[in-house]
Amino acid sequence: MSAFNIFLLVMTVIAVIVFVALYFVEAGYGMLVSSRWGKLINNKVAWFVMEVPVFVAMVVMWLCSPHRFDLVPLLFFIIFEIHYFQRVFIFPFLMHGKSKMPIGIMLMGFCFNCLNALMQGYWIFFESYRVNYAAFGLHYTDVQWICSPQFIIGVLIFIAGFATNLHSDYIIRHLRKDPADTKHYLPKGGMFNYVTSANYCGELMEWLGFAIMTWSLAGLVFFIWTFANLVPRANTLYHKYQKEFGAEMEGKKLKRVIPFIY
Repeated sequence: MSAFNIFLLVMTVIAVIVFVALYFVEAGYGMLVSSRWGKLINNKVAWFVMEVPVFVAMVVMWLCSPHRFDLVPLLFFIIFEIHYFQRVFIFPFLMHGKSKMPIGIMLMGFCFNCLNALMQGYWIFFESYRVNYAAFGLHYTDVQWICSPQFIIGVLIFIAGFATNLHSDYIIRHLRKDPADTKHYLPKGGMFNYVTSANYCGELMEWLGFAIMTWSLAGLVFFIWTFANLVPRANTLYHKYQKEFGAEMEGKKLKRVIPFIY
């Protein structure tokens, strides 16, 4: 087993541990913000610091790759960076209010994003060329790959997830009309008509699509991590909403994060 595959295996094992742990421990940010995770700092600054390493590291690995202008890895790179450009340079600065994030949460996110950049960047720009795609009758750099079912399906799922994520974030930002308002509101509209954590649903869709379009273990491990992090959190938020809006939720038959399922 190569060092890279061992790295992926270790990351998967850690993701499973995180998944179980988050059903017992609340990650204290957003609605669940808590100083137990460290000093509270400005949310916009924290989000920027937490997300920027993956964007920058991917750019560096792309620049260092001898395959950086090959069509398929270039498309993977652009699609990946579209998400993180929005998360780094747009999303934090659209936030309303004066919310905070614990520094401990920020640092954990920072570390994961560095490791994830290594996973995705190393696979796309260096490791993928060792793989034999003959089973598909294709070569990784051929235009044929763009016409393959896994690429097309993956891109469509990613786009749907990205759109869901953006729309859900928009709804959340506009729940409070008054900047001085600190009350919680049940989000409505879009995917929120089906789940209480529509933004997480969108993110799960994005990285499932990315795993399919890249047809890679690295992409799969990222999806597993996204699932392990967001699904337990969606469960916690669901129960929090139930306490505040139980009757309204029951009428809508809302799920947590996967429409009609969970």
